[in-house]
Formats: sequence, C-alpha cells, structure tokens
Amino acid sequence: MTHAIALYGLKLLFANVLVTQLGFPVPAVPMLIAIGASAADGELSVFSILVVAIPAAMISDSIWYFAGRTYGYRVLKLLYRFSPSVDSHVRQTEAYFERWGSLALLVAKFIPGFSTVAPPLAGSAGMTWFRFLLWDGIGAGFWVVSAVSVGMLFHAEVNGIIQRLETLGTIAFLVIGVFLCGYILYKWWQRLRFHRKLRLARVTVEELQRMTRSQNRPVILDLRSPIRRYQDPRSIPGALALNIADAHTQFGLLPKDREIIFYGTCSDEAAAASVARKLINQGQIHVRPLLGGLDAWIAASYEVEFQRIDASYIEMRAQIGI
Repeated sequence: MTHAIALYGLKLLFANVLVTQLGFPVPAVPMLIAIGASAADGELSVFSILVVAIPAAMISDSIWYFAGRTYGYRVLKLLYRFSPSVDSHVRQTEAYFERWGSLALLVAKFIPGFSTVAPPLAGSAGMTWFRFLLWDGIGAGFWVVSAVSVGMLFHAEVNGIIQRLETLGTIAFLVIGVFLCGYILYKWWQRLRFHRKLRLARVTVEELQRMTRSQNRPVILDLRSPIRRYQDPRSIPGALALNIADAHTQFGLLPKDREIIFYGTCSDEAAAASVARKLINQGQIHVRPLLGGLDAWIAASYEVEFQRIDASYIEMRAQIGI
C-alpha cells in the first residue's frame, strides 16, 4: 500500500477528492492523512499534494455551483432524494450563509453535509463565480492543509496503521467495505423510519385548501429561510413567515385551540416536521406539516400571494456577494 501511494498517490488523491466533493459517500480525509504521512517520509512533496487536491475540490464544487446557478433549488431537491441527510443540511447551510455570507465557504469542508450543499446553494443564491472560486479555494486549501498536516505530524502512527492493514490484506479491505456499506444503509434506514412516522401526521394540500375555507381557519406558517422566500416570493395566502432559528421565541404566541400547519419546499419537509414535533412536546396538540410543502400547493394550481423584498434581504444579498 505504501508503494502504491508513492507511485499513484497523486492520481488516487485527485480522483478521491473529486468524487467526494461530487457527493459520493467516499471519504477523502483518510487519503489526505495517508498522503501527508508519505510527504513526511519524503516520498511526495507538499506542494504537489496541494496542486492536485485543491483544484480537484474546486472542480467538483464548480460543477455543483453551476448546477445550482442554472437549475436553482431543483438541484437541492435532487440531492434531497438521493442523500439521507441533505434535508437537514440545506436548512443549516442557509443559516450559515445568512449569518456569515461568503465566509461560510471557509468552513464548508469541515462540516459534514455542508460541503455538498454549499456550492449549489451559493449558485442558486446568485453569488458570482469569481467570489465563489475565491472563498471556496481558500476553504479547500484550509481543509487540505489541515488533513495533510495531521498525516505529517503523526506519520509514524499512520504508517503503523498502513502496515497493519497490509498484514491483514484483503480481509481488512472487506471489513472496511462492509462497515461503509453498513453505515450508508443505516443512514437510509434512519431516514425511512423518520418519514414513516410522519406519514400519518401530514396534511395534504387538498385538505388544507378545504380547511382555509372553513370558519375555523388554521394558522399557516412558512418555514422557508429568507433567502428562499425572496428567491421565490410566492406563498400560501395568509401564511406567516417564521424563521426556524427564531421559532422557539415565537412558540408561545401560537394559539392552542387552532390547527397549525407548517410548510416549506420539498427539501424543508423534515425541518417542518421537526418543528411540529417540538410544538407537540410543548403542549400544542393540533400541529401538522404540509405534505409536499409549497411545491405541492403550487402544482395543484391553488391561489398564491407574493411577498415583498425588504431592506434586510438587500443587506443579506450584499453580505453573500450577489
């Protein structure tokens, strides 16, 4: 294995970082650490590692950036379908962008799930490609240098682990492969179990339409982030905007004798359901998320109203670099 790293390490590193940043469940940090150990032993130069790894990450991120720029939140919906955890990471990533702007790209590679979601989100938010490349490149550099430095610092221990794996041979790789497959299946099982529990609680758009025409009209809350609300200003008539980050301060204002319906877009369903569950735990009985969110409401051709852009959104766009 040590000989293979010395001969093909840079090619393997490029491929590993490329597919990892494209979203495949193949970790790149172990390879970076192993490459760092080889650099400490003089088999590879640190400069060559940086020249290979950083562009590989930026190429993958740029692909996602332009996908988000071209197709907007449809790309995030695609990620939501195929990734077990994107539904929660989208909300978290949007919160980081709202708070830090472009600086959020500096830490994207260090936060699980954030690395895949941040580039298409930056593209869909309208960030310029030059600004994206600048901050994404610096963030990728920090990520690569950190992992390589760990490998160089603990090169003796890393080499010992590699030698142990070589002794175990094929069995070691089979065990690692089984572990990775088991982890992926476990994450999928968690997601399926979570959504199975929510299936009975959710309300359909047809039911909500009938409820809005009744005397006891439900309270409808829009859980989309400010970025997403102003990119698509359409909303269900009468819906109140509620930021998930500040939701706990507004829970006490919600009536306990009326139905409360939460909605977002497709990738917000899990977030909406999570808020509903918290409210139920606090004594709110009539709480349900909307099946399909705003996308399903629009697809059903029901009436929508349009929100206006205010000063806070203009400031946020400036911070993100749009």
